[in-house]
Amino acid sequence: MSERAELRGPVNRRRRTTISGGGAVKQSNGSKCHDAGENPPQYPDDKAKTHDVSDVHASKNWKGDREMEKTGQQLTNSPRKQRSVVEDFNVRLSCHVLQESLLSSASGYSNYRGILNWCVVMLGLSNARLFLENIIKYGILVDPIQVVSLFLKDPYSWPAACLIIGSNVFILAALYTERRLAVGTISQTTGMILHIINLTSMLIFPSATVLTLTSMTPGIYTVLFLKLFSYQDTNRWCRQIRQAKAKRLTRSSSCPSVAHSNGSAVNTHVSYPGNLTHRDMYYFVFAPTLCYQLNFPRSPRIRIRFLMRRLFEMLFFMQLLVGLIQQWMVPTIQNSMKPFQEMDFSRMVERLLKLAVPNHLIWLIFFYWFFHSSMNFVAELLQFGDREFYKDWWNSESVTYFWANWNIPVHKWCLRHFYKPMLRKGVNKFLAQTGVFLMSAFFHEYLVSVPLKMFRPWAFMGMMTQVPLAWFVGRFLNGNYGNAAVWISLIIGQPVAVLMYVHDYYVIHYGNTT
Repeated sequence: MSERAELRGPVNRRRRTTISGGGAVKQSNGSKCHDAGENPPQYPDDKAKTHDVSDVHASKNWKGDREMEKTGQQLTNSPRKQRSVVEDFNVRLSCHVLQESLLSSASGYSNYRGILNWCVVMLGLSNARLFLENIIKYGILVDPIQVVSLFLKDPYSWPAACLIIGSNVFILAALYTERRLAVGTISQTTGMILHIINLTSMLIFPSATVLTLTSMTPGIYTVLFLKLFSYQDTNRWCRQIRQAKAKRLTRSSSCPSVAHSNGSAVNTHVSYPGNLTHRDMYYFVFAPTLCYQLNFPRSPRIRIRFLMRRLFEMLFFMQLLVGLIQQWMVPTIQNSMKPFQEMDFSRMVERLLKLAVPNHLIWLIFFYWFFHSSMNFVAELLQFGDREFYKDWWNSESVTYFWANWNIPVHKWCLRHFYKPMLRKGVNKFLAQTGVFLMSAFFHEYLVSVPLKMFRPWAFMGMMTQVPLAWFVGRFLNGNYGNAAVWISLIIGQPVAVLMYVHDYYVIHYGNTT
């Protein structure tokens, strides 16, 4: 080993030394340094050092002291670094910071999933207690055969079925009127008069049938009325566009053709008057929408698993609704008649609150059954692409937001065929909104009073009270307070109307017997 290498060795790397039995010191590189015969290595400071185990430890301590000295000099020379070290030291010793409690609105905390789960559990336990109390008091009242027997009893005189079959007359009348208008064989005025007669007859005919015969609600005719109104309105707009362009549009097939090999729909563009076909009309009649357009969005294929899930939900929730009504609603309503007759206010409030829970639960189940399960089933079967049947109405902070988002098909119809045309005619927004609520109140009363064969203004008044309620909530309540007001109106308002109609029906039909 050269003298230069020996001088550089201790500086570049540390060598472990081992004392052998013969007095020799064995280094890590395998060479031996004996007590005599060789010169000890020279260090950079030209001081001789004894090469033993204590020198190794001294070298380590010397290096650590040099690093600490260097750090101390840097801290002394840099006040900013010295302050940062002190602040870091204080942070390590601190356990308190400036912050708000989680339940305070200023904290910005919004993850209340655990509290929501707790509410669901408490709600389930409370309803389970009420349901158990109901069974102990009344026994098992659920009878699925009773509902089926309503449809099997006297099958040769079903007014409801006859009404459904007879609706084809009004459907075809609207289609052939539009065909005559498209080719110009009748004038626009004549076509408008024919449509008015057809639509008015659709409201009068089922009402007269239900009032004279034992039948079900004319709800199907109400839906068909809105559909045919949109049908004639949209085709009238197409004629106006065609006249404005002053050119003939190409005629094409009505509905997208379905490729039976893979089940996918091949969308072909439809233009007026190529849409005036039986296939196009009946596709619109069965489609889960109230607004007509020439080209509906179509899904590429039918998903069998999705279809079967929706079908299972429809059957299950339908039976659940019937069971809850038979077991929970009917006994509660029957026990509510005596307090109403005696005008016992405290008992009336107690009956109202007791009815509010099952009524609201049934309403929520009905919403899911109809707007999610049933409408998605029909949409999947017809490959109807627009599946937005509802929005987040449960987050409504105003009454107007709730009515605009819980029933999207009706909202689109009111917006397209009633609200916007009124605005284009110069009507202000408040009067236009009031007109929408007025029309909705009429149809609510129509769907309730006609089947019950008694005319009471409770449903009409209930809808019209939404106008001042919407103004009050929008003016004075915001955020969570507005959302709570919407929920209270839903939970309390519906059972009030139910009790009013049941009380009047009971008085009219069974008042003399009691």
